[in-house]
Amino acid sequence: MSNLNHEHEDSPQQTDPGAVLRSGREILLQAFNWESHKYDWWSNLERKVPDIAKSGFTSAWLPPASHSLAPQGYLPQNIYSLNSSYGSEHLLRALLQKMKQYKVRAMADIVINHRVGTTRGHGGMYNRYDGIPLSWDERAVTSCTGGLGNKSTGDNFNGVPNIDHSQHFVRKDIIEWLRWLRNSVGFQDFRFDFARGYSAKYVQEYIEGAKPVFSVGEYWDSCNYNGHHLDYNQDSHRQRIINWIDGTGQLSTAFDFTTKGILQEAVKGELWRLRDGQGKPPGVMGWWPSRSVTFLDNHDTGSTQAHWPFPSNNIMEGYAYILTHPGIPSVFYDHFYDWGNSTQDQIVKLIDIRKHQDLHSRSSIKIAEAQPNLYAAIIGENVSMKIGDGSWCPAGKEWTLATSGHRYAVWEK
Repeated sequence: MSNLNHEHEDSPQQTDPGAVLRSGREILLQAFNWESHKYDWWSNLERKVPDIAKSGFTSAWLPPASHSLAPQGYLPQNIYSLNSSYGSEHLLRALLQKMKQYKVRAMADIVINHRVGTTRGHGGMYNRYDGIPLSWDERAVTSCTGGLGNKSTGDNFNGVPNIDHSQHFVRKDIIEWLRWLRNSVGFQDFRFDFARGYSAKYVQEYIEGAKPVFSVGEYWDSCNYNGHHLDYNQDSHRQRIINWIDGTGQLSTAFDFTTKGILQEAVKGELWRLRDGQGKPPGVMGWWPSRSVTFLDNHDTGSTQAHWPFPSNNIMEGYAYILTHPGIPSVFYDHFYDWGNSTQDQIVKLIDIRKHQDLHSRSSIKIAEAQPNLYAAIIGENVSMKIGDGSWCPAGKEWTLATSGHRYAVWEK
C-alpha cells in the first residue's frame, strides 16, 4: 500500500479496536525495565497506580506475566501459569484490579514467536510441550528451528523453538489464550513481541479474535547506516514498519523505531535530520501518525542492556519532541521513576500540555526550523516548541511560554 496518506482508512464501520485508534489520545507508560524481575514488581506497580493515572497515562505496558525460563519473561513455557518472577498470579490480579479502578488500561506483553519445549521429540530437540496446557507436539515448531512444522513466515529467533503460526491448531489455541488474558485475567491492550518473527496477517487474526482495545507491535530492524553514520533518508526503514502495520489489516500500531533512530542522532547537533525531503517528520510519524508509537528507550535499547540507548543528556529534548508531536507517545519507566523528581515533573508538565491542548496522534504539524542546532515546529493550532541551542520563539503576542528546560521550550496560545 502507498505510504503517503494513510489517514483515510479510519471509517466509522470499524468496530472495537478502531475506536481508540480513531481518537488517537493515548499516552503509554512502559512500566518495567530489564531488571524489574529482581523486585516485587506487581506490588511495586500497584502502589504506583494512583500516580500513573494522575500523571495522565492511559495504558501501562507490563512485562510478560506468564511462566518463563528466563526471569525477564521472554522465554515462555507454560503460558497459562501467571506465577512469574514479577510476582504471583494473586498479586498480578490485584494490580490489574487497581488499574481498572483508576482507568489505566493494562497492556500484556504477548510473546508468541517462540516457546521453550518441555520434552525432547523429533531429532532429540526440546520441541514438544508435554505435561502443560497447550501440550503441542513437534508440528507446532517451525522446521527451521527443529520442529515438524512448516518453514517460518518471518525471521528466526535463534536458540529456542519458534512457533509455526501457519498451523490452524496453533492459531486456535493462541486466540483462546489471548481471549483468556483479555476477558478472564483483565488485560485490555496487547504488545506483540518480536513481530518480525511471523507474518503480520496472523497478528490481524489474533486481534480480530481477542479484540484488545489497543495493540502495538515490536517490528524492530536496523536503520540505514553508511558505516557508523546514520543515513539522512530512512524511507525504506519506515516503509518496512508501515508494510507490517498494513499486514495486520491496519489494526495494530507499531513502535516507531525510525523516529527513535533519527531523533537520538539529531539531538547531538544534527537537528536538520528532523525534517524529511517532503518537509515532514522523518519517522513513521511523518507518514502514518495514527499508527506510530513514539518512544525514546525501552528495556532492550536502554535499561541495563543498553543495546541502542538514547543519549542521557538529551532525554528531555527527546520527550519535548515526542510529547508535543503527532503519533502516540510512550514514556519509559526508568526516565519517569528512576531519574529523579525533576525529570518526572518535566515529563508530567509536557503530558499536561498535550492533554490540555488536545494534541493527538493526527495533530497537524508545521516544521518551522530544522538546522544543526535548532528544531522548531507548530503543532495543531495552539502549541509550538523548539529544541536545541539555537534561539527561536513563535511570532505573535498570543503565544506564552508553557514550559521549558535544558535545550527545549514549549509555548501555547
